[in-house]
Amino acid sequence: MSVPVDPARRPDVLLRRRMPDGHQVSAWWMIGAFVAVSLSGVGLLNLFPA
Repeated sequence: MSVPVDPARRPDVLLRRRMPDGHQVSAWWMIGAFVAVSLSGVGLLNLFPA
């Protein structure tokens, strides 16, 4: 009898968590990621003079 392989437990997969079916990520995570990327982009552009 073979043991079923759980894709969330593979050693080459980092930081993956098994979520229940139908789970959705909160919209606030996407908003926070957008703000963080935008601010880091503006910060990097401010390092270079025009």
